[in-house]
Amino acid sequence: MPNPQPTPNFAPQPTKIAAVQFLNTISLIEGLDAWTGCELIKAIPSRIAQMVTTGQADIGLASIVDAADPKNTLTLIPAGMIGCDGPTLTVRLFSAVPPSQITTVHADTDSHTSVMLADIILREQYGITANFTPFDAREKSGSGVDTPTPSPDEAWPETILLIGDKVVVDSPPAVRYPHQIDLGQAWHELTNLPFVYATWMCRSADADSPKIAEAAAMLERVRLRNNLRLDWLVTTQAKAHHWPADLARTYIGQLLKFNPDARAKQAVELFFQKLTHHNILDATKPNWLDINTPSGATA
Repeated sequence: MPNPQPTPNFAPQPTKIAAVQFLNTISLIEGLDAWTGCELIKAIPSRIAQMVTTGQADIGLASIVDAADPKNTLTLIPAGMIGCDGPTLTVRLFSAVPPSQITTVHADTDSHTSVMLADIILREQYGITANFTPFDAREKSGSGVDTPTPSPDEAWPETILLIGDKVVVDSPPAVRYPHQIDLGQAWHELTNLPFVYATWMCRSADADSPKIAEAAAMLERVRLRNNLRLDWLVTTQAKAHHWPADLARTYIGQLLKFNPDARAKQAVELFFQKLTHHNILDATKPNWLDINTPSGATA
């Protein structure tokens, strides 16, 4: 009799999770690499939603506005967010002219959400509709090695929107920008609500799968564990991100919010409504996953 063929041993594919590398994500991703079922992919915020929708990632810490776009069909996972309930510090509009005189905003290409938030703030608080144009802040002046260093006025546009660590560690010259708006603070003054810049997301078609349920439970456990050791995380990570330790502790421990609670969900819904109201985007209604912790999710 012929020998029976061995049954192929197919190892389960790891859950691919995309996230940014900013200091503000350490409480959500630190320790994920200890989960053998996870492959952590680092990317810039503006690319993550596309990575999820195209299958390059199963879950992503994506800009909240990407879930507002109906063509993306994304489900929000309430296992962690990047938000604030007042000042953000790292999402800031810099202007050489008073806000009421702004005509064009050169917008950091790293983000989608902050651009639309700035648009709403300028419309509702200052009564203006500005033009937004992409600006790669990492290139700044774009001058070559042999080109004389330009003056601040030549190197930086009249009004610029920046996000992320660069706002603190590589900020534009203060002399160029006497007018600055912290967008988190401006939103809080406008709505008395927190603001959610990013949260975990998955494809809506996969939202009911056991794989997503297990990953959501693990992401929630990582967030809760890291919340108990935030000071240690900041102490170990601030230097690597070129942040002053004291400022990093204030930023991570006081300014940022990582729990997508009921007020945060209310803020997301209001933000989506304002996008539609101002014809910025015909936003869909936010769709949140119900998290049920499966017994098999282990670190």
